[in-house]
Amino acid sequence: MPTQNVIKMPAIPPIIVPPMQEEQLDAKERATLVARIKRLIAEQNAVLIAHYYTSADLQDLAESTGGCVSDSLEMARFGHAHPAQTLIVAGVRFMGETAKILNPEKRVLMPDLNAHCSLDLACPADTFNDFCDQHPDRVVVVYSNTSAAVKARADWVVTSGIAVKIVRHLHSLGKKILWAPDQHLGEYVRDITGADMLIWQGICVVHEAFQAAELAQMKLAYPEAAVLVHPESPAGVVALADVVGSTTQIIRAAQELPNQTFIVATDNGIFHKMHAAAPGKTLIEAPTMGFGAGCSSCAHCPWMAMNGLRNLARVLETGDNEIRIEEGIRRRAVLSIARMMNFAAQP
Repeated sequence: MPTQNVIKMPAIPPIIVPPMQEEQLDAKERATLVARIKRLIAEQNAVLIAHYYTSADLQDLAESTGGCVSDSLEMARFGHAHPAQTLIVAGVRFMGETAKILNPEKRVLMPDLNAHCSLDLACPADTFNDFCDQHPDRVVVVYSNTSAAVKARADWVVTSGIAVKIVRHLHSLGKKILWAPDQHLGEYVRDITGADMLIWQGICVVHEAFQAAELAQMKLAYPEAAVLVHPESPAGVVALADVVGSTTQIIRAAQELPNQTFIVATDNGIFHKMHAAAPGKTLIEAPTMGFGAGCSSCAHCPWMAMNGLRNLARVLETGDNEIRIEEGIRRRAVLSIARMMNFAAQP
């Protein structure tokens, strides 16, 4: 049986979630900005790499300019393989840091360096290092949603798409795991693999908000729908899923399953790519609000919403918001990331 070992962590400062500030553009300004950004990308030998949770404008721009729209693992792979000397990462800060870790010779820019992640913020490097020191017998496995300094302390970095495979591999070798920072993903991985895991108690503010009771009612209202859930969601929500998976796996499920309707429990930024990948299918946001609330779902990351066409154009024009990482940290962090990527490349 899995070890039921979730520990209480040292006190961490409260995470201040910024207000949602999604960019509002009229058609003329949008067209002007897109044309300017395309010119600057070409002039600067740059490529735009955007996460599935960013705006439709940024996703469309990335694909129309030879860039990439993907999950965090594929973002890292794409930036590493692409010949461009400037990588523009539209996402949250740990994604830009990962790009720089893998590409120290390249310039890595982000539209807004304040685009953080609640999981990253919930795992301060100093506190985490102290905790690791207390458990030297454990292999340190950290989720990609962490800072460069935390990755530098880790033995392995994982994404949601490969976490189960890597932990199952380590468990087969008799290893005990120290896991950080997402507690829901950690518990999901522990329950599947049976591994002995100490689990850091961080959460994603978006996925934490999904409501199991309301989702059960929604399933009754749409009995033909398949429920697609990201494993950063609470266990009660995961238990109701037909498919549990990463963003890429969720998109693939919408393409491949015969269902015509899907209830989706992840950031609603993914719907833009899902509609393109599975045209004609009906996508419904899983509920994040209780009965009687003014809306049923508000599932969007406020830090992802900080990325927009205006600040993307500005950063290309000024060269501001460049990601810089101390070389000693980078050299240690690249080892844990490379270990994951090499594992993922195995047949």
